[in-house]
Amino acid sequence: GKWCQHISRMVYESASRVICISETVRDRVLERVKQSVLTDVVYNGVNSEMFHPSDGNSHATSILCVGNLIPSKGQDLLLKAFAQIHPQFPGLSCEIIGDGPALPALLKIAADLSLSSRVIFSGRKSRLEVAEAMRKCTVFALPSTYEGLGCVYLEAMASGKAAIGCRGQGIAEVIEHGANGWLVEPGDTQDLAFSLSSLLENQTLRNEIGTQARNSILQN
Repeated sequence: GKWCQHISRMVYESASRVICISETVRDRVLERVKQSVLTDVVYNGVNSEMFHPSDGNSHATSILCVGNLIPSKGQDLLLKAFAQIHPQFPGLSCEIIGDGPALPALLKIAADLSLSSRVIFSGRKSRLEVAEAMRKCTVFALPSTYEGLGCVYLEAMASGKAAIGCRGQGIAEVIEHGANGWLVEPGDTQDLAFSLSSLLENQTLRNEIGTQARNSILQN
């Protein structure tokens, strides 16, 4: 960790310019260097032709999460929030796309919460498969506590979905809460459960947010 920070600092200080994917990342870069560096922010882009809304409405109700299975991505928080709301939504499922060292722990959490039959761990998928999953889901959620920006949020937005991210992360510079997406407090299971419930029970709100989400991607 310390050696990596030392090398990174050397790279930043010797660069003629540092391109950051969000203001959040820029702030963290500038916090760690001893001398001023020139920085620019260029947000990640999205293939809006690959990631687009579905032509029809899916009758299944599902939550989708896409990301490496590591603690900072917050899949454990999502499972705990899902456990709180699933009695309210018969037939609700949760698909988690991704792979990583946290898989055994997540499988145990799902089993302990009696969710094994409702949670689908799909492993790593291609971009085309992720795009298809985005179109089929009802709500996208990734309650990550460390995210420079997060392409998957942008891809969900381009797919016309209400995407849930955390405040204090790069995605908070793109999502306007309640307008083109949804923001929750990091690590707050109750906030996440309430947010999921609010979006799942209100199709009109989801549709409005989804429309604004895709417009935000296309315009910006």
